[in-house]
Amino acid sequence: MYIKPKKLQKGDVIGIISPASFVEDSNLVNKGIRYIESLGYRVELGKNISKCRGYLAGTDDERVGDIHQMFKDKNVKAIFCVRGGYGAFRLLDKLDYKLIRNNPKIFVGFSEITSLQMAFLQKANLVTFAGPMVVPNFSKEISPYTEAIFWKLITSNKKMGRLKFPDSDKLPNINPGNVSGQLVGGNLAVFVSLIGTQFLPNLKDKILLLEDVSEFPYKIDRMMNQLRLNQTFKRIKGIILGRFVDCFEHDPIKKTLTLSEVMEDYLRGIKVPTIYTFPHGHINDFITLPIGINIKLNATKGFVEITESSVR
Repeated sequence: MYIKPKKLQKGDVIGIISPASFVEDSNLVNKGIRYIESLGYRVELGKNISKCRGYLAGTDDERVGDIHQMFKDKNVKAIFCVRGGYGAFRLLDKLDYKLIRNNPKIFVGFSEITSLQMAFLQKANLVTFAGPMVVPNFSKEISPYTEAIFWKLITSNKKMGRLKFPDSDKLPNINPGNVSGQLVGGNLAVFVSLIGTQFLPNLKDKILLLEDVSEFPYKIDRMMNQLRLNQTFKRIKGIILGRFVDCFEHDPIKKTLTLSEVMEDYLRGIKVPTIYTFPHGHINDFITLPIGINIKLNATKGFVEITESSVR
């Protein structure tokens, strides 16, 4: 059975870590911290948060150390990632999942952080949050829509219910249908990199969330084919396609399939309820999703419902 973390309350300490890429401009981190503090929370920085090793935020051991320290620290009630980028998946076989399971906390991030979230679910049964991060989101003026959903999810032990979308009442579907199941997934490129490892959750009867950024259609094609060959589409119950930002061929002369054509090739006719353009990913108006929680997907009517609380 999955483990829900305790809800966040005003005055609680939020730990900030950099488990993937480093941030070049520390002013952005400081802006994000000021935003969090302005809401009445306290902040604890990971010891190695400002480290840099190539494209990584320090060595693997340093980044693992910050994760372990935040889960150990009884004063820290939630852990927010500074950013995604690259490299969190290098840590998966170095983490103490017993420590994480015995100290369940709110853990927030998306994109590259998908690797940690899948591993936490598989190895520690921990519900996590595919949500905004310190630098890409909190360091600039955050969308009120993004803000309202995120803080409600992690501070209230009441179920969110049916989600309201910023631009429409219902989302389009590729395949109709109405299903319920446990939500898994996140960033497509990161998710497929876990196939064949011990860190990918069992996908039977799950609802799969996918989003990505700056991938050409032929690369999306390769990743979707990997899911097909892995029999993923035969095991899951539903698919939520988030936003695929800047996923198109930039050269107007080069022949290419469109992103829509690629998705249609793989998903049309597989009899798995599927919606697309769900507002999640590298966008401004962004719905935070609780990974590991049971949700309802009604692709026929184009809505998603969170049917239980995400925190206790």
